[in-house]
Amino acid sequence: MSWKVIWKSLKNQDMRKRVFAVLGMLIVFRILAHIPIPLSDGATLKQVLETLFTSSDTPQLLSFFDVLSGGALANFSIMLVGLGPYINASIIMQLLTKALPKLEALNKEGEFGRKKINQYTRIIALPLAIIQSVGMIFIVRQTAMQLGGLGDITAGAGIAQWVLMVSALTGGAMLLMWLGELITEEGIGNGISLVITVGILSQLPQSVLGIISGVFAGDETWKVFGQTLPVSRDGAILAVGATVFVIVLILIVVKLNEAARNLKIHYAKRVQGNRAYGGVTTKMPIKLITAGVIPIIFAQVFLSVPLLVGQLMASSADAKWLELGQNLVTWFQPPTAEILAAGGIHAYIYPMAFFALVFIFTFFYTSISFNATEIAENLQKQGGFIEGIRSGPKTEKYLSSTVNRLTLFGAISLGLLAASPYVIQAVAARFGFTISVNLDGTGMLILVAVALETLRQIESRALMVTYDQYEQPDFFYDNSTPAEAATGARRLLFRGKKKQK
Repeated sequence: MSWKVIWKSLKNQDMRKRVFAVLGMLIVFRILAHIPIPLSDGATLKQVLETLFTSSDTPQLLSFFDVLSGGALANFSIMLVGLGPYINASIIMQLLTKALPKLEALNKEGEFGRKKINQYTRIIALPLAIIQSVGMIFIVRQTAMQLGGLGDITAGAGIAQWVLMVSALTGGAMLLMWLGELITEEGIGNGISLVITVGILSQLPQSVLGIISGVFAGDETWKVFGQTLPVSRDGAILAVGATVFVIVLILIVVKLNEAARNLKIHYAKRVQGNRAYGGVTTKMPIKLITAGVIPIIFAQVFLSVPLLVGQLMASSADAKWLELGQNLVTWFQPPTAEILAAGGIHAYIYPMAFFALVFIFTFFYTSISFNATEIAENLQKQGGFIEGIRSGPKTEKYLSSTVNRLTLFGAISLGLLAASPYVIQAVAARFGFTISVNLDGTGMLILVAVALETLRQIESRALMVTYDQYEQPDFFYDNSTPAEAATGARRLLFRGKKKQK
């Protein structure tokens, strides 16, 4: 990473304009994340939010949504739904592109096909946003009523009020999708990824303050820089452990995100007329985790369905449906530190199911995104071959086996990374500590992957705008007239012939 080139590029007006435009749109997102949904009972909403995120019984699924939406859930903001509908619509379109030949052919038509598929993605995102808006209101409403009998946030709301609430959430989701696409058009980062990353980063100060407050809240007193402060020994141990955990996790995530196997590709030399083509060697990198964080998103969406169904069934008057709903909530509820400390097989159902689904979806999505048959055919058409492997079916078989071996290790690593918070909480519970991990392996993977990719795009654009500043030989910048240039060329030719004699 050349920071010197990036710093030089900021002198360019177009580069500064792009950077400030992206920063401005991210600031707009953070402002919108604090605009609350219009409800009929604002006092009840304030009470619900204050209790919901200070209670130890708050479901970790809601806490995860709050981190991913940048605190929009804690504020019950119009950005509450976030980019979930657009991400789900993108996943659906990717699956349909592979399943339907017409969409696959449209995807191969270049820029026109991609724009058409993006248009279909936006259309699908709209009904998904409406459904998710209604679902999120019901989840928060029922969760708040279960925690200590809090008031109903939709009390007294008629049809018009419901339409207003759902419209506000749906409009916020569509506006956020538009902001993400505008950021992408600036060419210095993926807008959707940057919005999610900023949302996660906005919750870091709160987590750090929570750790610090846990350290300086105890019966013992320590002298720090000549001042006597109340210190909790357990809090200090947890703070050191959390710091070490974050550092180790960052190193692991960077290694996993950057890990790749480079295959040597040779291109045969071809002669056409007086020119020779090919005869070069390049490298084709195959990443360890080709699917990225998409398997984790798939798994979380899949596991949230039985939890939502269980919460709806738990309000039934029928005893059988009530029991089944309570069991679903117990089994598929992300376990808190207290549940893991208490033990029991039900505390480990969610982490084990989470790991298994991440493992399965990693293989599933890699098989969709990496087409060994198409890559082998393209190499054969271009006269390329892998070192030591025959082109054609042999290359396809070699690529498939290589990707499967890499995906096996990557799927296990990604599953362990996703389940890392629950493993840490379970280990801490064995030693008598009760901790809550807000920033888990998923959030860390998103932060690291987006940061590295954004820096690469910024460096690439910086090289483009600073290209003319590099020193080049004089013959690249000949300011002479055509006649003078021709005369100079004849003189050079004459000198060369004279030397040969």
